[in-house]
Amino acid sequence: MDLIQLLFVIIGLLLGSFLNVCISRIPLCKSVIFPRSVCPSCSQQIKFYDNIPVISFVFLGGRCRLCKARISWQYPVVEILTGTIFWITYLTYGAQVRSFILLMFFSSLIVLIFIDLNERILPNIITLPGILLGTACSFWISIDDPTGLFVLKNLGISEQLEWRVSFTNSLLGIFLCGGFFWIVAGIYLYLKKSEGMGGGDIKLIGMIGGFLGVKLGFLTIMIGSILGTLIGLSFIKIMNKDIKYELPFGSFLGGAAIVSALWGQQIISWYSNVVNSIRIQGF
Repeated sequence: MDLIQLLFVIIGLLLGSFLNVCISRIPLCKSVIFPRSVCPSCSQQIKFYDNIPVISFVFLGGRCRLCKARISWQYPVVEILTGTIFWITYLTYGAQVRSFILLMFFSSLIVLIFIDLNERILPNIITLPGILLGTACSFWISIDDPTGLFVLKNLGISEQLEWRVSFTNSLLGIFLCGGFFWIVAGIYLYLKKSEGMGGGDIKLIGMIGGFLGVKLGFLTIMIGSILGTLIGLSFIKIMNKDIKYELPFGSFLGGAAIVSALWGQQIISWYSNVVNSIRIQGF
């Protein structure tokens, strides 16, 4: 690991500490800046040397220095996860504008993943600005998706500027992916007379589509659905929960979006090769 890679990991760990603050305070509508962090059990202010990512948790044995209450494993998990994602993003894209925009996107997803796990909500204060931010960022990083080019050509727009295609892909990602979820949610509500998908999930997939476009947006839906089915049903079985137990689908979508952003093109290419191989063999 060279110096730049190490720098990305350290920044990720430090940001992960801040993301933990966001995860705990945003659902409570509290400021993520002030006051300084306190122990959830004894409410005493945490010293800076007890707030060093991962190291403090290990050194303190996972307990508060003052009251000895257990510290949630979520804190080091989020820090390590963020540091790892920062490292992988650098290895994949290097130190360029795309990397920094994706890291901003991934950081938002990490917060949403853990809030949904803990509270079963996806706050509008993250998803709605995220939709706008994804669209704005399409002017700086090109969204590699043939859908936008196809639509513009059929609209008779011959001058295919890169920013125009990318912006179109972002808009299509928001409305097609979000619209798909909205239709599915409406059909489920009509048939079952109960809500099967919350509005937060619709806004989240709209945000994901805004950053990634239609192709990777629908790949996210597919991966998220597979993860939700396999992990969710396994959890229900192991924990002996009712089949109607509310699963944090937004958490699965968030994880799937990170996978799609980093390796989505390779996954789609691999799938296309498999399908073409099957066709050639005559199956």
